[in-house]
Amino acid sequence: MSRDRQLDGLRTLAVTMVLYHHFFAANGSVLGHLGVRLFFVLSGFLITRLLLDARSFADYQPSAALKAFYIRRALRIFPPYFAMLGFIWFVNLEGARGSLKWHALYLSNFWYALRNEWTPWVLCHAWSLSIEEQFYIAWPLVILLAPRRLIAPVCVAVIAFSLAYRLYWPFTGTPSLARDLLPPASVDALVAGALLAVYRRKTEAWPRWIGLSVVPLTIASITFLWLKSVSMTPPLEWVTWIGGEVFPLIPLVMLVGCCSSGMQGAFGRMLERPTSTAIGRMSYGVYLFHPVVLSLVVKAQSWIPVNVSEQGPGRFVVATAATLMLASISWLAFERPLNQLKRYFPYVSSARPSTPSSRPSIAGERGYEASAYRPSYANPDERGS
Repeated sequence: MSRDRQLDGLRTLAVTMVLYHHFFAANGSVLGHLGVRLFFVLSGFLITRLLLDARSFADYQPSAALKAFYIRRALRIFPPYFAMLGFIWFVNLEGARGSLKWHALYLSNFWYALRNEWTPWVLCHAWSLSIEEQFYIAWPLVILLAPRRLIAPVCVAVIAFSLAYRLYWPFTGTPSLARDLLPPASVDALVAGALLAVYRRKTEAWPRWIGLSVVPLTIASITFLWLKSVSMTPPLEWVTWIGGEVFPLIPLVMLVGCCSSGMQGAFGRMLERPTSTAIGRMSYGVYLFHPVVLSLVVKAQSWIPVNVSEQGPGRFVVATAATLMLASISWLAFERPLNQLKRYFPYVSSARPSTPSSRPSIAGERGYEASAYRPSYANPDERGS
């Protein structure tokens, strides 16, 4: 359906921001972090939508749904992730072998937070993968086990806790990596996406306050994100950090919500282009492999006719092309065949919905999962980010 093609396109937009940040931007860029935040909103929305659909069936059993969720996530996420770690261990890329046990346990965010430095840099992107994995462990317990009436209040409470976490940090003194890498710093985006999924089950109409606030918040977000590159006093730096993290949240949620319904106009058509949807389907591999490709490309500078040793157009073109090639091979030859095993682990064993109106409608075209009891390896809700 249109909404799923556009969500694929949003994945492409998010991963492009990350590639621009790591391959092109000479003086740093906020786009990489903004792309990760968009990935978080998407993941929270899609995973929660999938789990809520599983609850809609008369034969739904929490234990069976939890088991299916964790097995299906493992089939999607673990093989390429541990293949990457295995390669890094084998060649000791960028001297990363000594810290691999932290990354193998999905504790990368804690590794970098405790050290307060991005060493080894080739695995610096794993902090967000660890955040998502920690979210995947805990969040299904909330969605599948909590009373339905409490899910939305729990979402609001978690978002409020994340905001309180941000307001606490200015009292701690000097900023550190822990400020951005501990789970409370990212859970607001993940759970905001989850709250969107909960709300979308009731209506697709936006609350009036969101419609009135999205433009001012978008302007404020752009302003605060731009101010991050401006020299200022420590108190203003704290205000800028909080504003740059909090204000973009509602615009990102609204972007995901509009695309989940099918956005009209040129932007919606751009997201649905075959190239955008194809890259979106393999965006997990693109994100996963791009620092490894960067390291190898820089080491091969003497064989490359353009400058890839520094940020700029040469590095962006060569490293992006190599990353897309590797991600395509991984998707076609490795990830997609393994994902076919998901059909043996359905969320619900029966096809009898509790009511006609509760029948899930995650997607119905291009092999996507048309219901919670009929899994498909191409399910957009389970691609990872």
